[in-house]
Amino acid sequence: MCGVDELVERVDDHDRVLGAVVSRRQAIREGWLHRVAVTVCREERGRILVHRRSEQVSRFPGLYEVVVGGAVRVGESYEQAAARELAEELSIRVLPRLLFTFTNHSGLSPHWLGVHEAVVPDTVAADADEVAWHGWLAEPELRSALLEWRFTPDSHEAFSRYRAFRAAQS
Repeated sequence: MCGVDELVERVDDHDRVLGAVVSRRQAIREGWLHRVAVTVCREERGRILVHRRSEQVSRFPGLYEVVVGGAVRVGESYEQAAARELAEELSIRVLPRLLFTFTNHSGLSPHWLGVHEAVVPDTVAADADEVAWHGWLAEPELRSALLEWRFTPDSHEAFSRYRAFRAAQS
């Protein structure tokens, strides 16, 4: 996630670009729909990356997350934004696979959330300005952690929908 106030495109209830470019801060303040891309990172054995946000970040400092991501910038696709965020936050160069989108009403303001998945190396170089801690959890451990640790609102909603999506695929 970028420290400066990113420019985003306003979108409608059907995720269509309205043509208005606004700052992300303004979109959040006004409750305007915009796009956010996140990725669930798995390693070869299926464990999921969990991280605790730095105390210095502006949104949800110190909370845990089960996804890596941020705002979709003007002209970017969900996939491009997800790939950029993985490179910025974890130094991972991979093209995540978009699984689904939904209108997310948890968090600071409503937004369209594009949920991706990527298989990544189990050794990542997290940006210390963004990530205070990271570790790998098997799904049962993660389900327990979601009940015990303080996670961002997006994490709960995105992971619940991610699990339902994966269950429907099997």
